[in-house]
Amino acid sequence: MQHFQVQSLYADKRLPGWTFSFYLNQHKYTGIYHSNGNIEWTINQPDDEHINKIQTQIHDLMIYHIYDEQR
Repeated sequence: MQHFQVQSLYADKRLPGWTFSFYLNQHKYTGIYHSNGNIEWTINQPDDEHINKIQTQIHDLMIYHIYDEQR
């Protein structure tokens, strides 16, 4: 996973909801990370074989980015 980026869905950054994007094996993936931890894929979706591992990585990265934004 390369070039992971996060952006708030809302102008009021106190509201939960974020868009994210990253590249994996030269393919771009984007999605929405909801406040309950659900991931909604918007461009491409990892294959069934790898999706659980990738979603775990996204959860870990989101915890870091969300915590960092609130400081």
